Amino acid sequence: MAEPTEAAPGPTRLRRSPLAHLDERMRAATVTGARGVALTEWPFITMLNLRVDPASEAAARIEKTLGTPLPRQCGHTTTGGAHTVAWLGPDEWLVLSQAESTVTYAELSEALDGDPGSVVDVSANRTTLELTGPAARQVLEKGCPLDLHPRSFGPGQAVSTTVGPIPVLLWQVEGQVDGAVYGAPTYRLFPRASFADYLARWLIDAMSEYRAPEVP
Repeated sequence: MAEPTEAAPGPTRLRRSPLAHLDERMRAATVTGARGVALTEWPFITMLNLRVDPASEAAARIEKTLGTPLPRQCGHTTTGGAHTVAWLGPDEWLVLSQAESTVTYAELSEALDGDPGSVVDVSANRTTLELTGPAARQVLEKGCPLDLHPRSFGPGQAVSTTVGPIPVLLWQVEGQVDGAVYGAPTYRLFPRASFADYLARWLIDAMSEYRAPEVP
């Protein structure tokens, strides 16, 4: 998925993200060094909820439109161009895209061609938080029930879980695979917009201890 880009001029600049009011607090919470961790919001990512029988001809047409196969297993993601498809259920996926030039609601709806299934634009339903840095996994482990050790959860995996009391889709973007490190551990969290404030404040609090030296 492409890096965030500056919003286009015009009405889109009037949009206000769910965490715009916490932008300065998130920046101030950044910790640098060996125990570093940073929290940022990626606003206005396009999110399309897709439902279709994975064995159907409609699914094959959708895969052609996306330019990537639909992931078939829990936790798996696939990437095509500037968008990523995350598995949500046996016949349900979330298509994430930052670049406006990638696949659209209309294109996926056309690919269904009247067959059973649905495409729903849920972009306003969630926002995106990115947690990155050497201590990112330790911060999440304070309130996430998943085993986040690299042997169990690594780059390219995305699952529905909770962080603190908040339900999220948790996607690991970078980190460690079979002992090889691919950049600092980086996670993207997709909470409901109405829960985003609570989650961001929870993460900021969880990050604070990493400012102090590690106790031997």
